[in-house]
Amino acid sequence: MTKLAARAEHSIRDLSREFGVTARALRFYEQKGLLTPLRRGAARIYAAADRARLALILRGKRVGFSLDEIREMLDLEAIDQGGRAHLTAAIDRFRGRISALERQREDIDAAIAELEAGCTWMEERLNDREPPEHIKRRAKAFEALAAARLHEWTGAAPE
Repeated sequence: MTKLAARAEHSIRDLSREFGVTARALRFYEQKGLLTPLRRGAARIYAAADRARLALILRGKRVGFSLDEIREMLDLEAIDQGGRAHLTAAIDRFRGRISALERQREDIDAAIAELEAGCTWMEERLNDREPPEHIKRRAKAFEALAAARLHEWTGAAPE
């Protein structure tokens, strides 16, 4: 556990720095009701619970949940008080998001495979354009012969 994580109170600067988010983002999450810092004058003081909620908010965003969905999931008391139906709905939402992410992964894997095949095809075309070594040797010999003959005819020194 980091020193910052072990502390009971955090400033907006602390959390911004630790999580790589802007102070504006933290204020936005507060406006949306996702974080509830205390106020000391104009300063926002975030509790350890706010820090933990921020970690969950960012994790939820990373996997594609909307802020409204994240707010519902963060409200553990509401889930618990909502009973079986509320828990079932939350599980369904999680399963739905898992399915969507798996489809995205399949799409990404297919796109990568297509791009790899395209690269392979282009590399083969590039290799086809390079003449074999025996042709290169014959071309050099022809160039040398042509330069010698040109010298005989014109008297110019070969390059």
